[in-house]
Amino acid sequence: MNVLWYYVIFFVSVYIVAILFRNKLKVDVYGPILMRRTKKMRGWIDSIANLSPRFWRWSMNIGIPIAVFCMGLMVYMTIMSLQVMFETPTAALLLPGVDIPGSPVFIPIFSGILALIILMVVHEFGHGILARVDGVGIKSIGVILLAILPGAFVELDEEDVEKAKRSVKLRIYAAGSMFNLGTAAIAWVIVIILSASFIPYAFESDGFKITSVTPGGPAEGVLKEGMIVHSINGYPMNDRSAYTELIMNNSKPGDQLTYVTDQGTYTITTTGQPTNESITYPGTRSETHLVIKGDISRTYGNILPWFLYDLAEVAYWVYLLNLLVGLFNLLPMKPLDGGIILEELLGYKLPEKYVGKITYSVSMVLIGIVAVLVIYGTVPGILKMF
Repeated sequence: MNVLWYYVIFFVSVYIVAILFRNKLKVDVYGPILMRRTKKMRGWIDSIANLSPRFWRWSMNIGIPIAVFCMGLMVYMTIMSLQVMFETPTAALLLPGVDIPGSPVFIPIFSGILALIILMVVHEFGHGILARVDGVGIKSIGVILLAILPGAFVELDEEDVEKAKRSVKLRIYAAGSMFNLGTAAIAWVIVIILSASFIPYAFESDGFKITSVTPGGPAEGVLKEGMIVHSINGYPMNDRSAYTELIMNNSKPGDQLTYVTDQGTYTITTTGQPTNESITYPGTRSETHLVIKGDISRTYGNILPWFLYDLAEVAYWVYLLNLLVGLFNLLPMKPLDGGIILEELLGYKLPEKYVGKITYSVSMVLIGIVAVLVIYGTVPGILKMF
């Protein structure tokens, strides 16, 4: 059973429990939406906001033009994605552990879940911290589940928000994505430091490892996750780059590939990718297989090197998910923060009746484009999983 079924079972179970015990668990149910509110942690947000209100205020004054630039960049990238989507999928579902055939991204389940938790907490606390800096009250903090989409939220006092200046509102709305991008930058520095110094010093390559076998793909039932591949069709596989070179430049859909692994020799027949039949698709994902160097193992043991390696992996996914989601959230379409920022910016110069119409029109166009990208990038692969 592929991981997608586990998600379905998990979320269905959550809904059943939430509905049956809604009063005891203090869960609000609004159709497909579940919300769990709490007043805890508001004091913690206040304490962070009060550390240096001037710093937070001025950092978000810089963050507003950055957010506006990113809004324009995301509109451009989204439109350009339509041109290349038939060659290269540009959308993916951010579900850790779910390997969708043809998807450009596969997120490991444990690192991915941890990174998503950090992403949501950072984003919502960013809104909360900037709200408290300017005296906007926080009613509650909580978690939300919309169908299978989990999230977190900081519920602001609507009257305080209504009374606030536009500059205050812009700082609050920009804060979530700016905190995400800041977190991404910090995580990237950690990745660079560990990848450029410790990991090359402590590890050496020993072929490449199959990290995932895509459900419904050519390798399903033949190759297994965790296999170490030493050669394919006689080509030595010293690392993942050799594998990529073979697949992209020395093979075509329909070719047979013979894998010599640490668990035996296996042959598969490749197909084309679900979204591009001209690209060879073996139905596996892989990474360079690393082993600890002998002198490092004798000096430091095995626990510390692997801990730092795992730290680099988690930091990488914290970086990537905060970057992707932070930027996506700045698309100028409601209900995303970018759409709310657009509405506030238009309100500086235009009457309210025009602001609503423009924001709505832009939102509908972008929602349509994103829907096309997501459907084309994921649905063909999802159908191959069943």
